[in-house]
Amino acid sequence: VQGPSSQARADSTVLLHCTHSNLKNTSFFELRLDRHMTILSVKEKLKSHTGTAVGAMLLQLKDLNGTVVATLADDNTVLGFYSPQDGFTLHIVDMDPNSSSADGWLEDVSKVKKYEISEEDYNQRENTYRKFKEQKLREDPTWTLQKEIAKRSGKEVKESIADPEHQAEVAQGIAVGNRCEVYPGSKRGEVMYVGKVEGLPLGYWVGVKYDEPIGKNDGTIKGKSYF
Repeated sequence: VQGPSSQARADSTVLLHCTHSNLKNTSFFELRLDRHMTILSVKEKLKSHTGTAVGAMLLQLKDLNGTVVATLADDNTVLGFYSPQDGFTLHIVDMDPNSSSADGWLEDVSKVKKYEISEEDYNQRENTYRKFKEQKLREDPTWTLQKEIAKRSGKEVKESIADPEHQAEVAQGIAVGNRCEVYPGSKRGEVMYVGKVEGLPLGYWVGVKYDEPIGKNDGTIKGKSYF
């Protein structure tokens, strides 16, 4: 059974979780810290994760049950002095009342003022998607974004079928009971249905019962049985 983080690490390394007094929905798991680091060095590393100034940090060490076992108040003391163990938690108390993370400013997006623009101002802008779309539709009334993406990626664009009689002539040459071979896969079977299928693209469809027990359908499409 492997413990926290099975990666090779030095004997002096300890894996600690980190929580923050102002970040109620954010925590950092298994931060790699060295027991020889001073508390000041630990704070400097935690600053890059939380943004709290080193001078505004009060660190508390919590055990596996969440009980505070030590307050890391001396910046010159090494972390190992407090006997941290893998899975313990470093809790940061942000002492700065003007901290950028205070009152949920780093987590509650409702506090952030959204940029808004009027329709009139937006229409006056150049190089917007709206103007790009309008230009494309003037050039090709059937243009869609999917077509544009396929064109730019060099892929073939499959046109949607608008004719309800699509492949009617081909269907006239096929009868229920005919033997057939389906490609790809060279699967053989018997024609069980020829006609239109509600819920599938327009046109005529052929339903085949394979000789072998393969295939993913049973002659039923969207609750309606065709064979």
